[in-house]
Amino acid sequence: MPTNFLTDVSLYGPGFLVASWTVLWLTILTIVVSWISGLLAALGQRSSWRGVRAVAAFYIWFIRGTPTIIQVFIVYFGFPQIGIRLSPFTAGVLALGINSGAYVAEIIRSGLSAIPRGQMESALAIGFSHAATMRSIILPQVFRIVLPSLTNEAISTLKNTSLLSTITVVELTLYAQTLIAMTFRPFDFYIAVAVIYLLLTTIFTQLAAWLERRYAVHS
Repeated sequence: MPTNFLTDVSLYGPGFLVASWTVLWLTILTIVVSWISGLLAALGQRSSWRGVRAVAAFYIWFIRGTPTIIQVFIVYFGFPQIGIRLSPFTAGVLALGINSGAYVAEIIRSGLSAIPRGQMESALAIGFSHAATMRSIILPQVFRIVLPSLTNEAISTLKNTSLLSTITVVELTLYAQTLIAMTFRPFDFYIAVAVIYLLLTTIFTQLAAWLERRYAVHS
């Protein structure tokens, strides 16, 4: 048993490390895309322009009402029909980022609703612009409020990277499937993938806990 384990580690360990690194990059880039799109959608919902509000509402409605895997297929397989060709990695980041962004938008919206309207009115009264007030006063408070929810969404994003195996992104799931096809050992390699994902989500959770403590101290 120990000999077999050491042999597996030496043979397949480097590949799992590369696949794990791919998952981390996918997750980080997806989080960036989701926070940008989510913030824009959340602010769009509060816009004074009806058209902007309608676009933001449609985006959130469509994304939350359709399966993530279908959205991945639309971006990777559908976009080429309208002249947009993306690599599997880029398509995966874009699809997952847009998907997560709809949930981030609702998280941010709830955080914005928790801030008293008087803060915006007071800042405008003393000469702050609307944009400066949002950037310097409102959004920092919102971030503290919604950080736990954003953490949960980030962990969901990390786990959703496994869906990208369907568009040939060589992350943990596809790498394990390749090994299973060669060795006929699904139990071993799917357990290995589960353990790695568990380690990665634990790291994210601990990082989030540190951020919560840090902002709690300085709030």
